[in-house]
Amino acid sequence: MTKISIRNVTKTFQVRDAGQPFTALSGIDLDVREGEFLTLVGPSGCGKSTLLDLIAGLTTPTSGEILIDGARVTGPGLDRGIVFQQYALFPWRTAQSNVEFGLEAKGVPRKERARRAREHLALVGLAGFEERYPHELSGGMRQRVAIARSLAFDPDVLLMDEPFAALDAQTRESLQEELVHVWEQTGKTVVFITHGIDEAVYLGQRVAVMTSRPGRIKEVIDVRFSSREGDLRADPAFGEYRHRVWGLLREEVAAAQVQERKVATTRG
Repeated sequence: MTKISIRNVTKTFQVRDAGQPFTALSGIDLDVREGEFLTLVGPSGCGKSTLLDLIAGLTTPTSGEILIDGARVTGPGLDRGIVFQQYALFPWRTAQSNVEFGLEAKGVPRKERARRAREHLALVGLAGFEERYPHELSGGMRQRVAIARSLAFDPDVLLMDEPFAALDAQTRESLQEELVHVWEQTGKTVVFITHGIDEAVYLGQRVAVMTSRPGRIKEVIDVRFSSREGDLRADPAFGEYRHRVWGLLREEVAAAQVQERKVATTRG
């Protein structure tokens, strides 16, 4: 069953002192199945974050439409949770209080808020850290709090914009494993943006590869492993999927670099 339908979506921006509008996305068509973990990868500047903002309802398409459960997205909604690269935690609130924030906005009673916050902190491996403030937590732990906060109000869809990009390699791999566990436990529909090919293949049931600007969907690759037990990255199939994604991306990265040089020359 389709959860998210993106139909012929184009997004343009008017740039100051530019004669022509800037086209970030052009003719995007993509369906995301209910309960699916979809990763989205593409060269820098291809419009990945713009597409996520459109699904979130933070901005609107110039043309085309986005549907969730058949209803057109017209703005933000509690059916979608968002996790950004920046942790965006309130420094004056404890981990538990940060997780409770969205529940407060929904009018959930205090005892129920506390119960759900503790439950979701435990889900992301932070049981016992409820009373810690953000400055008392590592970067990886802060991102776990951000994920717990997005999950606590029980959205149908979890949108993640390079949430592990700022973390060291060991923490990033640990959180990737944790996120897969959370996804398996909750059954949420996840759309996850990344620059990392390994991350895209490790996490995604499907990997959507985007072109250089203006962003389009170049190809969607089904990722299937016989088992997720053991070291998945050592599986020969992992290397095959990685090679296939990089083969699709290589010319798009080169095209993006050419675009950047042209912009730099024009400004110079």
